[in-house]
Amino acid sequence: MENFESFYHDLLELAKKYETKNIPLKIEKDLENDIVKIFGEKITSLARAQNGLNDVIELSYTTAEHHPYWNLLYNCSEIATSVLEKWKDSLSDEDLADIEWAIKELTESLEKIKNKTTVDS
Repeated sequence: MENFESFYHDLLELAKKYETKNIPLKIEKDLENDIVKIFGEKITSLARAQNGLNDVIELSYTTAEHHPYWNLLYNCSEIATSVLEKWKDSLSDEDLADIEWAIKELTESLEKIKNKTTVDS
């Protein structure tokens, strides 16, 4: 029976073919969740962080507002996006103002969660 793990093993064989051609690949797996990531030799820590953050942003955009943590995730990802975009530059006054606003949103969201927890206890 073919499954994701079989695919992963086939992918490793394919990667070996390219490694013999001096094309280094880094492969990370999370077979429990059917995830495989492939990185080429030009990948940087910054690019990896930005790529991973895209997955977090996608979740924050698609999570319904009725979820108690959506606003925490959304604002954290917005702050991280601003920081990573300017990683090699300086944060502008507008960037700092946006981050400050997101922090206020985080604080308000956290208070709502704390108050709900207190009420539910």
